[in-house]
Amino acid sequence: MNPTLIVPVRVLEGEGIEQGVIDLLADARVVLVGYHVLPEQTAPGQAKSQFEDRSQERLTDLADQFESVGATVEKRLVFTHDEDQSIDRIADEVDADGTLVLNPATKMERVLVAVRGDVILDRIVDVTGGLLRDTDISITLLHVATPESEVDGEALLDQSASVLQEQGIDADRIESRIETSGTPLDRIAEIANEHDAIVLGESNPSVTTFLFGQTSQKVAERFMRPVVRVRQPRASEGPDADIAEAARKSSDGESGDT
Repeated sequence: MNPTLIVPVRVLEGEGIEQGVIDLLADARVVLVGYHVLPEQTAPGQAKSQFEDRSQERLTDLADQFESVGATVEKRLVFTHDEDQSIDRIADEVDADGTLVLNPATKMERVLVAVRGDVILDRIVDVTGGLLRDTDISITLLHVATPESEVDGEALLDQSASVLQEQGIDADRIESRIETSGTPLDRIAEIANEHDAIVLGESNPSVTTFLFGQTSQKVAERFMRPVVRVRQPRASEGPDADIAEAARKSSDGESGDT
């Protein structure tokens, strides 16, 4: 599977894309969204007539970088008063698997993948495999255990690693790591600093999420390199927790034999 990722770029602010990001997304379908946030009093049509040619030229230059390594690229240009709303709308239109937080990366050698119970785990693993299968980039699967967790972290990581190997990633490129201290946010952000990028999923919507924000968003704010945020299934899609379910069965089976 070649994952579809939204790559938002502030197209009129000189925001560039470094080689590490290009290498990470070489096997992706990249939807390059050039956007410019307008003052409330400025109409999008007015900005389009003034800035469209310059913006399209910049967007084409950025698209050429991805196409030079084999990525499939689509371009969208948006003049908006609300960039998050516009990017979410485009993500729905193209059925995106995730969104890239475009932080700099001069190289791409190690990617951290945060594994958190059944939080869209199948999607996270599929996106990771699709991005990294044909590269030499190493993968660290990380699970931060919490007292309330009902999933055996070791079984979860083993199952995730097995699926990645089935997708063509050599076992010697995969490291599994369990942490039992600190909060998931703190440990993920800390360990991410040993890597060149991170893949993690959106949290399930909840009152806590609305009050305090997504863990993925908070990690992205603290991690100064690229972050792939894998999207939750939308309303028309069913649950996505096959790996977590297999891990539970594996864990149950092991505990029954001892």
